Amino acid sequence: MGMEEGSFPCDGEAQAAQQPSQAFDRKQQRGGWITFPFIAATMAGLTLAAGGWVNNFIVFMIGEFNVKSIEAAQLWNVVNGCTSMFPVVGAIVADSFLGNFTVICISSLFSLLGIILLLLCSTIDSLRPPPCDQNGPTSCITASRLQLSILYLAITLATIGLGGTRFTIGALGADQFDDPRHQGSFFNWYLFTLYTASAISATAVVYVEDNVSWGWGFGICAAANVVGLAIFVSGSRFYRPVKPKGSPFTGLARVVVAAVQKRNVVVSSKSEDYYNRADNGGVNLVAATPTGAFKFLNRAALLTEGDTKPDGSIAKLWKLCTLQQVEDLKILIRISPLWSTGILLSTPLAVQMSLATLQAITMNRHIGPHFKIPAGSMLVFIMVSCCIAIIFIERFFFPMWQKVTGRFPPPLQRVGIGHVLCALSMEFPLALKSTATAMVAMMIAIAFYLSTAVVGIVQRETNWLPDNINEGRMDKVYWVCFGLGGFNFVYYLVCAWLYKYQGVAKVADENKA
Repeated sequence: MGMEEGSFPCDGEAQAAQQPSQAFDRKQQRGGWITFPFIAATMAGLTLAAGGWVNNFIVFMIGEFNVKSIEAAQLWNVVNGCTSMFPVVGAIVADSFLGNFTVICISSLFSLLGIILLLLCSTIDSLRPPPCDQNGPTSCITASRLQLSILYLAITLATIGLGGTRFTIGALGADQFDDPRHQGSFFNWYLFTLYTASAISATAVVYVEDNVSWGWGFGICAAANVVGLAIFVSGSRFYRPVKPKGSPFTGLARVVVAAVQKRNVVVSSKSEDYYNRADNGGVNLVAATPTGAFKFLNRAALLTEGDTKPDGSIAKLWKLCTLQQVEDLKILIRISPLWSTGILLSTPLAVQMSLATLQAITMNRHIGPHFKIPAGSMLVFIMVSCCIAIIFIERFFFPMWQKVTGRFPPPLQRVGIGHVLCALSMEFPLALKSTATAMVAMMIAIAFYLSTAVVGIVQRETNWLPDNINEGRMDKVYWVCFGLGGFNFVYYLVCAWLYKYQGVAKVADENKA
């Protein structure tokens, strides 16, 4: 942004008077689209670095560390569960203590250290077991404890680094804009950058790892991480500083603690007995009196002696909460059964993603005499199929539904078609939109952990998943996944039938009345 006309000083006194104002203006002008190239380049570099080792993790474990195929798939599921759970922790730390900028810098360093250790493991012979010799007296030598310790340390550091940047980069980017339209445009380009970098890492980087060397592949990942971190730090003078506001999870915990402390207080039905002041001067999105569900929690918003200061603000944060916070926790409790249906919905996909790489390893992946599709790149086809399905549902199925029935399908019916994320986001209260994202990440993480349990049970109780899957029965494994999906669909129908919509518009109308 340029300087306004007429802002040039006429004399030294005026210039001195204007310097503090100009400094304040420059501070206020931080943020905006000037920050986008730095944020996008950072996201591209870190995504390229992470995708290079995550997508080819199973192949690396089997080929370089002589890990059995099913065990490698199980480890991959655990890693993916952690990469979905750690972003929640990173977001809480950023919101409550350090801020997004600091968390991104620290996490990027963790990621870089982890990738450097992976690079060392792939290039230094003493850090990995010798390759398998099918014709020798001992076909495969397992890795030593020291080798596995270094490997697991590398994976842990890289996973923490990936988790600490997954949500926080987008959150920092959104903080650079005041106009919701600009925020929406930012996220469109942000997601475009994310998916493009993911596709490149799952194809080009994986190809280098398989056909050139693991050292070159991990070297590219490390270089991308360094470049991304350097670009991010170089743009720090343009970022709008945002102080930590506190995690929404803290507010939810306060409701439980305050309700327990006031467990002997009689619940009132009068609106004046409750603390109904909006947070940060915002607009109340709840009725003047609490709802009848989960009445025990209503005590958290009950006014008792000493709860407020003379100016009306809360005196003790862990003894009194706003009515908005109480109702937000109730909505989370009410929506939890619907949220849990997404776990079993995602579990078969997690099983498929882990076993797809094992299937690809045994396939003839040659296209022509000189090109061979890397096994780790097979995951791209799953992502592409999901994108095609979304386009089909959004552009063809829903409009056709609207023409036939005369109305657009409500959120819960869309879940029945496969849009669980849409319904959850629409039903979450506005004050907990960031929590909604965290809940989705936790759902995916639990699904990956559960897929590990499913594969483990199948391998232990049946002979369908031997280490050589050509001798197994993958079809029966997928029938188990089909059974899980069928059970989950029935469970979902029950939850949807019992669920009552929470409409913000309805509450707003009640407040107006």
